[in-house]
Amino acid sequence: MRRYGKHTDEDDIKVRPNRRGSRPRTHTRPKHEDAAEGFVLTVDRGRITCLVEDRTVVAMKARELGRKSVVVGDRVAVVGDLSGAKDTLARIVRVEERSSVLRRTADDNDPYERVVVANADQLAIVTALADPEPRPRLIDRCLVAAYDAGLEPLLVLTKADLAPADPLLETYAPLGVRHVVTSRDALADGGADRVRELLLGRITAFVGHSGVGKTTLVNALVPGRQRATGQVNAVTGRGRHTTTSALALPLRGEMSFPPSEDGGWVIDTPGVRSFGLHHVDPSRVIHAFPDLEPGTADCPRACSHDEPDCALDAWVAEGHADPARLHSLRRLLATRERHEGD
Repeated sequence: MRRYGKHTDEDDIKVRPNRRGSRPRTHTRPKHEDAAEGFVLTVDRGRITCLVEDRTVVAMKARELGRKSVVVGDRVAVVGDLSGAKDTLARIVRVEERSSVLRRTADDNDPYERVVVANADQLAIVTALADPEPRPRLIDRCLVAAYDAGLEPLLVLTKADLAPADPLLETYAPLGVRHVVTSRDALADGGADRVRELLLGRITAFVGHSGVGKTTLVNALVPGRQRATGQVNAVTGRGRHTTTSALALPLRGEMSFPPSEDGGWVIDTPGVRSFGLHHVDPSRVIHAFPDLEPGTADCPRACSHDEPDCALDAWVAEGHADPARLHSLRRLLATRERHEGD
């Protein structure tokens, strides 16, 4: 006979058996305060290679992270087997707050953001001067993405032995973007030093469309870590994707994070044929133009900075900034509105 109320004891409590075992489920998760800090080097089919102290460790994402992505450049908390021995597998239990996130979408109508790399502080936009021809619209889009993510852009022009660099450099001179020019002969003769000097002490993501010599340059910067390279199609003028996943490589072979002043990290990313900007709020692009930003104080609410009532026209006419800078700003803002191919 079952008893109720104050006359009950533990024998009267009906317990539903747990089909998965006797251990009750809990929503309390361990804090993993003893987890080691890792730096994500590459991600390949659910396996994440991290730098933990002075060794590489292969790990998988812990279930408690849910849908949270782990990308190259992430700082993560790692537990489990951290020996780095063959066939061992650790777990990533936490992704630390990111200092920067470089994103792109497939096109301007695609709402799905793809994180290219995390925690970089510089974006190297690699463009060939010929074979294939430069694509200024793609460069502009990469610049917008860099400014939006808070990365300092670096324009790297390759294959200077095939065409002069001055015409393209004149286009971007008003933006004040740092640049470096290389040639295939110089790279073959160890001429990557000028590029390397601009990367020291930094985490630099390399982007560019296929065939521009991006991976060839990375191979010259990081000897001994050769990645496959391809040729440009003579009919389409496009390169073949030879880099299929992002990979962080240490300059001068120094495996340390954060990078030292005479070290650094290069993140080689797959070649892109488009760089969608659906995720970019055009109002943030103005922050990359500190000489123009004060002139927006008198702009109407939600000004696009490319309309008749924009206060920047008067600001520039009064001599506060170079007209070429305003033209460059509006050219970059216009890339957000273009939907045709680049």
